[in-house]
Amino acid sequence: MKYRQLGSSDLQVSEISLGSWLTYSGGVEREKAEQCVKKAFEVGINFIDTANVYGKGASETFLGEALKDTARDSYILATKLYFPMSETDSGLSRVQIHKQLNASLERLKTDYVDLYQCHRYDENTPLEETMIALSEVVQEGKARYIGFSEWNAEQVKAAVEMIGMEKFVSSQPQYSMLWRAPEAEVFPVCAANGIGQIVWSPLGQGVLTGKYKIGQPIPTDSRAANDEMNGFINRLLTEPILNAVEKLKPIAAGENLSMAQLALAWVLRDERASSAIIGASRPEQIADNAAASSIQLSEETLAAIDGILQSVISSAD
Repeated sequence: MKYRQLGSSDLQVSEISLGSWLTYSGGVEREKAEQCVKKAFEVGINFIDTANVYGKGASETFLGEALKDTARDSYILATKLYFPMSETDSGLSRVQIHKQLNASLERLKTDYVDLYQCHRYDENTPLEETMIALSEVVQEGKARYIGFSEWNAEQVKAAVEMIGMEKFVSSQPQYSMLWRAPEAEVFPVCAANGIGQIVWSPLGQGVLTGKYKIGQPIPTDSRAANDEMNGFINRLLTEPILNAVEKLKPIAAGENLSMAQLALAWVLRDERASSAIIGASRPEQIADNAAASSIQLSEETLAAIDGILQSVISSAD
């Protein structure tokens, strides 16, 4: 496993990181989930990402139990807030930032998180209020650094231009061979301001693994079969995309790579990507994905990938 610095922070994060959206919030049986966390550490993954809303606290609770006997300074832990936790609890107000972080720390059984992230931008709270509260939790020692997920370039610029506030060190955008929207504006403004990318869905919701095939039923154990994921994945389950992904298989085979390794190595080709978040339900998936950390794709391979995917790439939100 290789490691990269996360933005302007002193955090050295593994190039492959472990996410917990659907997997460890109840989607995977506890014993298998624990095996996945154990395997992650075995292969050198040191960065674990979660959020309060995953299973309405279930993911954080699981991780708190799974990590309780692991030295706290041996891994990097990130969580997020924004989405509703109740009818009255949501957003990025000062009250919510303090309340939700305290609740997350209790579930995670830790005194601090290494990274506290705004899960989305809050149009209903003044940005200054959000930044003041985020600065407070850093000053209190409850979060070492702060980040955001799916903010646009103008929102990022407005935050970094505020004087006297803690600075963001991470951005968490959706990014993959198929979804390249952040490259145009978000990546450049972040790079100019010491903000690293922790990308989610680097496997295109699993579409880039090649498991979905035209004319065949959706695998019952796949994310596409999960109602919570349908809104994200259905836009990728089109005939042109599936046909294009099928054409990537000879490239992966020629490089002696799994399809997942090819997709992850493609993301990591960009030095602005500090880490790629995977969501694994089985330990063997983690071992396979982690191996992508050492892979360098040639310019010829990258060009071949672009040639195949050219007509199905999404470059704008």
